[in-house]
This record gives sequence, structure tokens and C-alpha cells, in this order.
Amino acid sequence: MAISFTVNGETHKVSKQLDMPLLWYLRDYIKLKGTKFGCGIGQCGACTVHLDGHAIRSCSITLNLLDGKSIKTIEGLSDKVEQAVQNAWKNVDVPQCGYCQSGQIMAASALLKQNPNPTDEDINNAMTNICRCGTYVRIRKAIHEAADLAYEVN
Repeated sequence: MAISFTVNGETHKVSKQLDMPLLWYLRDYIKLKGTKFGCGIGQCGACTVHLDGHAIRSCSITLNLLDGKSIKTIEGLSDKVEQAVQNAWKNVDVPQCGYCQSGQIMAASALLKQNPNPTDEDINNAMTNICRCGTYVRIRKAIHEAADLAYEVN
């Protein structure tokens, strides 16, 4: 059985090791290193990517489930909302150690596409990624700034 899916717009066909988690395919086979390994059980969010526009944990989904799907990694972010999130992250100086930040950015951009003007409560409920450094206040501030940048919300 062969499957086909896209990663950042590029088609990938796979017929072996279909039980491999997407995270390892991204990092080891196509050398996209922005998606990080954190816990390996889908809890921390360091491995967050977009699957058909929704934030998912790439360590917890295997290749056999991806036929016909579209994956976007941190390296593929390019639209207005995604760029606004990246710019807000820099403006607010969110990262401390930075390890979880690609997953945080992926989760934040998915949130803002679903909810262009989230409240603090919306952000707290949607952002389940763990930050070992505790930069949650800056993450929340950057999400609000990104919403303003992307949607010109006042």
C-alpha cells in the first residue's frame, strides 16, 4: 500500500514504514528540523504541525493516516496570519529557551485562523502546549498582537 500527502505544498509518496509517526518522517526523512520532539506521547506540543489547517501533535499520528492530507510545518508558514504570529513573537520577545516555540507558533496560528479575536480565556483554553520556561504571559500577549496585525482588530 502506498499513500500520498503533501508537506508544505510538496507531494510525498510513502509505501514503507507506514506505522512511523509523522514527526520522525519530517525530521529524519525530509530533514525539516523545526518540528521538535518533546515528550513522544502528544502531551507537550513541541511537535505541533497543521493537518488540513488544524493543529495536531505529529508524534501521535502515523503516516498511514495521512493519505490525501495536507501537512504544514513551521518551515511552511507563509500566509498573513502565520506571518503576523511570527512577527508578534519577535516583537514581544516571547522565547526564553525557545525549544517549544515552533509548536507554540503553530498552535497560535491555527487558533487565530479559527478565532480572529480571541479572549484571554479562549487563548488559555486553546493553547495546551507546554512551555518549560513559563512564557505563557508573553505567548498570550503575542497572540493578541498577532490578531491585531493580521486582522487589524482594535
